Amino acid sequence: MIKELELKLLPREVVDEKLIYQRAIQKVKAAPGTVDSVRVLRRSIDARSKQPFYRLRVAVYVDEPYEPEPAILEGFRPVDGKKQATIIGAGPAGYFAALELLEMGVKPVLFDRGKDVRTRRRDLRAIQQFGVVNPHSNYCFGEGGAGTYSDGKLYTRSHKRGNIEKAMRLLVEHGANPDILIDAHPHIGSNKLPKIVANIRETILHYGGEIHFDSQLTDLLIDNGRVRGVVINQTDEHLTSAVVLATGHSARDIYALLHRRAVRLEAKPFALGVRIEHPQPLIDRIQYNQSPRDENLPASSY
Repeated sequence: MIKELELKLLPREVVDEKLIYQRAIQKVKAAPGTVDSVRVLRRSIDARSKQPFYRLRVAVYVDEPYEPEPAILEGFRPVDGKKQATIIGAGPAGYFAALELLEMGVKPVLFDRGKDVRTRRRDLRAIQQFGVVNPHSNYCFGEGGAGTYSDGKLYTRSHKRGNIEKAMRLLVEHGANPDILIDAHPHIGSNKLPKIVANIRETILHYGGEIHFDSQLTDLLIDNGRVRGVVINQTDEHLTSAVVLATGHSARDIYALLHRRAVRLEAKPFALGVRIEHPQPLIDRIQYNQSPRDENLPASSY
């Protein structure tokens, strides 16, 4: 039997796994020796009172063993290439589309106008030190997309974006901290994202996909209203039965191309991020009502 319940813990208590286990079995009033394991399902911070605390949603396995789900990648098999699809853009949308295609037995062929994460870093350094911008390899374009070199926020209020838990698990299987599976507001630090992105690339290649950098989509091959292929870098034609445009909203040339090819476009609102800098101790004091913050609390946000 699996029982779910909520625990309320102080910051210093939430790091004590033995304490969490004891509190959980006390709350379910389980007989000694009947609890197989206690799993944390969700973790959030409640800072509405003077003393901030953690709320944990846990599952208690009573007289029933916990059997972890097999890794998603264990179900992947090399593709034979008989079925292929072209993906434009090696950002999060492009890479996750490639993983989904591989799982379906379809070979993904990716093209990205930018460079891989390691080479892209040199172009960012040129921007920072010399003000020289490569129009195809910069903060917007390149492997990993626009968010690769800023902390990756993994929070969405939408429930119509597919299997969010699966996406989180795939990130963990490629090197992300498992905490993102339970945190209410998960994120991945910019110091870890490039390596995770590179690991996803290696998975795509390992199972038979192709990834081509410095390869910009410049035209579509259309016949009788159907896409038959793509043109890369003005001259290279690649036939395909399906094209996934995962180019982000900064690739304005793509919208011009679609308009030129009489592809129907529909305006969509998008969020505008504004950077505001405050001293972290100030935000901690406002949000947590304490300064300095408890060592077991993360840097606060708003």
